[in-house]
Amino acid sequence: MDSEIINNEGYKELRTMLAESHTPEEMAVVDKAFTLANEAHKDQRRISGEPYITHPIEVAKVLVRLGMDAQSIAAALLHDTVEDTDVTLDMIKDDFGEDIAFLVDGVTKLGKVPLSTKEEIQAENIRKMLLAMSRDIRVIIIKLADRLHNMRTISAMSPQKTRDISLETIEIYAPIAHRLGIRAIKDELEDLAIRTLDPVAYKDIEDSIKSKGQSSTEFLEKIKSKIDERVSSIVPNAKISGRIKSVHGIYRKMYMQNKNFDEIYDIFAVRVIVDSVTDCYNVLGIIHDMYKPIIGRFKDYISTPKPNMYQSLHTTVIGTEGIPFEVQIRTWEMHHTAEYGVAAHWKYKLGINSNGKFEEKLAWVRQLLESQQESESVEDIVQTIKSDLVPDDVLVYTPKGDIITLPAGSTVIDFAYAIHSAVGNKMQGAKVDGRIVPIDYKVNTGEIVDIITSSNPNKGPSRDWLKIVRTSEARTKIRSWFKKERREENIAEGKLEVEREFRRSYIRLSEEELQQFLTKIAARQHFANVDDFYAAIGYGGITLIKLMPRIKDEYSRQFKTDEPKLVAPDSKKVSRSKEGVIVEGIDNCLIKFSRCCHPLPGDPIVGFITRGHGVSIHTQSCTNVPKPISSAAEPERWIKASWDKSVKSEFKSTLDIYCLDRVGMLADISSILANMHVMIYDISIRNSKDGRNQLSVTITVNGVEHLNSVTAKIGKVNGVLGVERSGI
Repeated sequence: MDSEIINNEGYKELRTMLAESHTPEEMAVVDKAFTLANEAHKDQRRISGEPYITHPIEVAKVLVRLGMDAQSIAAALLHDTVEDTDVTLDMIKDDFGEDIAFLVDGVTKLGKVPLSTKEEIQAENIRKMLLAMSRDIRVIIIKLADRLHNMRTISAMSPQKTRDISLETIEIYAPIAHRLGIRAIKDELEDLAIRTLDPVAYKDIEDSIKSKGQSSTEFLEKIKSKIDERVSSIVPNAKISGRIKSVHGIYRKMYMQNKNFDEIYDIFAVRVIVDSVTDCYNVLGIIHDMYKPIIGRFKDYISTPKPNMYQSLHTTVIGTEGIPFEVQIRTWEMHHTAEYGVAAHWKYKLGINSNGKFEEKLAWVRQLLESQQESESVEDIVQTIKSDLVPDDVLVYTPKGDIITLPAGSTVIDFAYAIHSAVGNKMQGAKVDGRIVPIDYKVNTGEIVDIITSSNPNKGPSRDWLKIVRTSEARTKIRSWFKKERREENIAEGKLEVEREFRRSYIRLSEEELQQFLTKIAARQHFANVDDFYAAIGYGGITLIKLMPRIKDEYSRQFKTDEPKLVAPDSKKVSRSKEGVIVEGIDNCLIKFSRCCHPLPGDPIVGFITRGHGVSIHTQSCTNVPKPISSAAEPERWIKASWDKSVKSEFKSTLDIYCLDRVGMLADISSILANMHVMIYDISIRNSKDGRNQLSVTITVNGVEHLNSVTAKIGKVNGVLGVERSGI
């Protein structure tokens, strides 16, 4: 045996673990991988100061405990060599073959993306990870093992990096481990992340668990003994064990559901493992005969498995001491899947192709990839992961009794698109348990949902649904419909949004300059022309507001916009009007406020000397104010102006309110304004074909802060999609 192998205590321990489940030929491949990795990393150390080779060895140990194959373990030992040493992928391919090289490359690529922002890097890493997962699920299992060891040793890193990595772990990697069904990794990742992100709460929960200490152990042992005595006489070969809920599991219920420690029913759990499904239901009957079940706390995941393949019976009962505890009942096969998830396919030598349902169980990976292909904005991927890979699911029934599994928080629209694209596109309403519900209704487990569809062949989804739906699948299908069916409408919608955002950002260009500028922006976003760019904005393929910071930077570089240089003929002359405006350079002048932008106290303003009508006051962001002032036909007519600090007048302002077309909308908005003692001068309503309205309301306010307060209140009204100040 190689002397390096003999001298490395960590690897000797790994080999001992391997010897129990791997052949001599497989051991030889792993030995070869260790020898190469050890030589490549020999002069490197981790931040903690320990030899770098300890990290790949520990990652490999995690994989051995999961029961992964020799190729995965070899790839784990080599996973940092291509990124951090002189070893190349071609060298690994020549020495170890295509499969191991692909696994190493799949993990390595995740950290080598030259992008500008942290969010872009994170999103592109996840995209590549999912692409690699779609070809070989072992890539993400290796990555999860890598992340687990990094989290175990995270204390050596800087506080900020520690928090960043922990946040990414709990938002991205723990949910993926959950969806893959690898409970051991998921639980530990969550606990380690919470210990970093909220150390006070972690310590509080840990102390609460420890305070029960001996009594907890005695309670579980007593319960196990009683159940074993009853079950063993009826059901043969039953194994009974007990556990205390993970810190993160308690944390979620205490701090996210606002419960006290004593209000959590499943802190204690007893697990019964039997030989057959029939035995599971027999044990359930015995448990309910022994203890009083808590109403509404029974879940049958055997007949209705979770999306991550988890199957078990769960029931919560009250013990003789008055302490509630959970009982989980499953077969040995279900237990292996619950503990190891997709890794069970290697642990029990089933292989990736042995089970015909394996691909079906990983369909969510393909759905995520498909949703990303429809999205030109790479940052959307992070949000997709966060929304689709949540730990909680709801199980909802169709009228025929079929079960649809959706992420918690999904709406009836998500349900419709989960059935079929055509059902979602033709949806015009929904019934839940026989009653009509609004389209933004969030479904709950056990409800029967009936989608009402339209017979109109031209019926399609509303753009506003993109703001309502929860799942990436529904969002993708809505965007796809608009992309294919409404190109001209998309272009017009996108152009309107660009004009609106450019006005808000003070971007003022001539028609020719605008076309040239947008052509560059479109090319940078990989569009063939400006119309394609407009269309993508229109159907929701990209989110313009996320691009605006970079667009504004580009605008500044190209056109070097300076603050308006306003003329002040004689700064000693100051006119204070009764309207509360101070005009510099002109004495005793008439002041009037422009109707194009309705300036309010708090707005940066500028004056324009009219012919015979005094000084007209505009906001500096008004579309009629030239940028820069020097480009105006008569720049000397633009003059400095500001608000008097003592201004107490009331001013008219118009709000454009975009909302769903529902009964009572106008009444709700009017009620809000009345309660705030805001005078309404004018209301106009414009309907559109896609089920939404635009309300223009002219009101009186005393300044920008007052207007912002009114806008915020209106924005909270049910069905209001957005509120904008008109003319800005």
